[in-house]
Amino acid sequence: MKFCFAILLALGLCASLPTQATTTPYEIGGISIPTELTQQGIPLQLNGAGVRSKFFMDLYVGGLYLPNKADTAANALQQPVAAVSLHIISGLITADKMRAAISEGFNEATAGNTEAIQADISRFMGLFEEEIKEGDQFLLYTSKETGVSAYKNGQLQDTIAGEAFRQALLNIWLGDAPAQGSLKKAMLGR
Repeated sequence: MKFCFAILLALGLCASLPTQATTTPYEIGGISIPTELTQQGIPLQLNGAGVRSKFFMDLYVGGLYLPNKADTAANALQQPVAAVSLHIISGLITADKMRAAISEGFNEATAGNTEAIQADISRFMGLFEEEIKEGDQFLLYTSKETGVSAYKNGQLQDTIAGEAFRQALLNIWLGDAPAQGSLKKAMLGR
């Protein structure tokens, strides 16, 4: 009887523990990010998120959203859509620094072979001409059908077509030479 009571008590305690509902924001780096979002009518779930740091300074919280969970870059890139969210958490990020980081990211993501997508990269970098400040949020929604739709603080900035550009953009965070290895692992839920 005591054994049954102990099991029932343990089950009751487990059942009363809080669970993370899909609508509950995920907390990381002092930022709440949604665990799911719908973009262009397609529901996406947070695959993973982490903090991008440089020289011991936290710069942004990056999240990867996919229709289906993926724990490898290859699986993430094969999905028809994906979104990367960037929540700026440092006032040290300027438009100039962001453009330099993006340029370096594309160079690393393509092993220096940017010629075929250089016009797309230039157009994308033009989206970062305006001031960037702490609290700004970027969403880079990528689709194999339509390319990359870039949003800043919820406002569509531009859509750039092309699968090669889409793959290169995602590889900035998920490729063999990512912006930060620990962020890649976090985005892949590892």
